[in-house]
Amino acid sequence: MLAGGCFWSIDAVFARVKGVERVIAGYAGGDAKTAHYQIVGLGGTNHAESVEVTFNPAAITYGQLLRVFFSVAHNPTTLNRQGPDWGKEYRSAIFYVNEEQKRVAEAYIRQLDEARVFSKPIVTEVTPLQKFYPAEDYHQDYVKLHPTEPYILVNSLPKIDKLKKLYPLWVKPW
Repeated sequence: MLAGGCFWSIDAVFARVKGVERVIAGYAGGDAKTAHYQIVGLGGTNHAESVEVTFNPAAITYGQLLRVFFSVAHNPTTLNRQGPDWGKEYRSAIFYVNEEQKRVAEAYIRQLDEARVFSKPIVTEVTPLQKFYPAEDYHQDYVKLHPTEPYILVNSLPKIDKLKKLYPLWVKPW
């Protein structure tokens, strides 16, 4: 489970990565017993717009997915903000499902910080996943279905272009 701004963009990036079998946009990290777009957007549930990424570890590793997450999918140095979207629901977070994912995520962030890859500190939370709520159907595959919307043109498609440029061998067609 990864969160880094609007789930439309994160979904679109990971849907294009070879070895990723499925991406579901949704909500994680909150303290309410349910989540849907209207209440999450008001900030009262503490959920983050997130994606559940199912992948084949024989084709791509968790570490490689983190590489895409930190270098393409979002800016891990902006607190509760990505591009034009503001609020805790747009925070950078990794919701791990086991201790190995936690260990790898924390080690990866430590490596990035030690190498000073970013000019500002990484603010990505590494938190155990409590519950994931899939988003409403109209949010699934949003970029693929609405590629000409202004928000998508400005915020999402440049990330896919960056994925193609940085990792051309990892890109699959839609």
